[in-house]
Amino acid sequence: MGTLGSRMQASSQDPEEAIETACASGKHGCECRKRKRTAHCDCDSEPDEEDALLDTPRRKKLKSTSKYIYQTLFLNGENSDIRICALGQEWNLHKVYLCQSGYFSSMFSGSWKESNMMVIPLEIPDQNIDTEALQVVFGSLYRDDVLIKPSRVVSILAAACMLQLDGLIQQCGETMKENVSVKTVCGYYSSASIYGLDSVMKKCQEWLLNNLMTHQNVDLMKELGSDVMEPLIQSSDLFVMQVEMDVYTALKKWMFLQLNPSWDGPIKQLLADADTWLCKRRTEEEPFLKTEDGAPFTPVFSHVRLQYIINDLASARILERDNILPPDWLTSVYKSQWFAMLRTEHDNDNGPQDANKEEFESSSMRCGRKLTKDGDYCWRWTGFNFGFDLLVTYTNRFIVFKRNTLSQPCGGAVSLQPRRHLAYRLRLASFDNSGKLVCSRSTGYQLLTLEKDQVSRTTHNPHSETFLPS
Repeated sequence: MGTLGSRMQASSQDPEEAIETACASGKHGCECRKRKRTAHCDCDSEPDEEDALLDTPRRKKLKSTSKYIYQTLFLNGENSDIRICALGQEWNLHKVYLCQSGYFSSMFSGSWKESNMMVIPLEIPDQNIDTEALQVVFGSLYRDDVLIKPSRVVSILAAACMLQLDGLIQQCGETMKENVSVKTVCGYYSSASIYGLDSVMKKCQEWLLNNLMTHQNVDLMKELGSDVMEPLIQSSDLFVMQVEMDVYTALKKWMFLQLNPSWDGPIKQLLADADTWLCKRRTEEEPFLKTEDGAPFTPVFSHVRLQYIINDLASARILERDNILPPDWLTSVYKSQWFAMLRTEHDNDNGPQDANKEEFESSSMRCGRKLTKDGDYCWRWTGFNFGFDLLVTYTNRFIVFKRNTLSQPCGGAVSLQPRRHLAYRLRLASFDNSGKLVCSRSTGYQLLTLEKDQVSRTTHNPHSETFLPS
């Protein structure tokens, strides 16, 4: 009664007022005593605590209607009016619930012979569907929510598509998108292609673009077919570590694994074994892509941006040694690059003047670096780039571009033209241990003009492991 005591002491000038106040607050019950001054009490107008308790609702969790329906009607099959037989198993179900399915709704309302049958044999043409998937799908008609295991989602999706259950199909799609990983990405992509889930295909492709080269995996390379690999290699969104030559090297390892799926070893040994295997099959007369075994890989290799490989002497020699690519591919690129060099030197071609997005996406130089922790980094990508020696520095969460001409040593010739133009897109991304994208930022397509030894910078706020393709 501390609150009441305090209030009464504070109101010593009028005991009546104090009692009225206390009664209204319900702090001392309804006991009123006579005093020298008559006190008026309105306690009878207020319900006491017992009445208040009687009017207070009490919640008790009962067995929900959904759980009762699921247990009684689906699991126990009570009052069933139809039996579904499939894959050697029977389900005692109810037409009123089956009509939620587009498949059964059409069957019961149309001119199908099964519309008046009490026992319906269900043909299952899809090998992805099993009895466990049918159990989940039929059960979903009798309950509000369905728990879908990522390892079972493909089978459930197949059954949901067959029975035309749009809500369950959508839930399967969301489950797949949330659980894309190195173990699931190929299976999910294939299933999404079969069952028309474009958003899942897009999510899988994004995961592959981010992880194909940043987190190389032997089992993943074995699973990736040419139909999936080709758009990845063609895309300007592929996270390339470090330069275009590494794209070619990754394809060489991938091709070896496709032709030798039983290979089992550490990924560090993969390139050496691939080179040894190619050496045994190499002939001077015919490049490997012209052979029967190599021909299926031609569309994928055709998207390698060779102009950024032949500008480095060591890389160009490896191309010649491997003899994978047809000679006319290389001859065409050598010719194109020679004329580009002449235009730069004699025709004052200082670089792109406007942002041609289509040309940029198809022919830009793809390169990137991994930052495993915050700190200071500085690098340049080797090779002859028409005298444009671009230094890239990461410091204090800034990315700095510098056109080096005279301030630092350079292994090759540098252009002394007053200005050089550069079109670029800088993307920053962080991934968790499973390869899932945590955050991503992009500058978009930018045009930059740099004078001799000029510096330009852009901000960056990194999270965990960060990759910088440009």
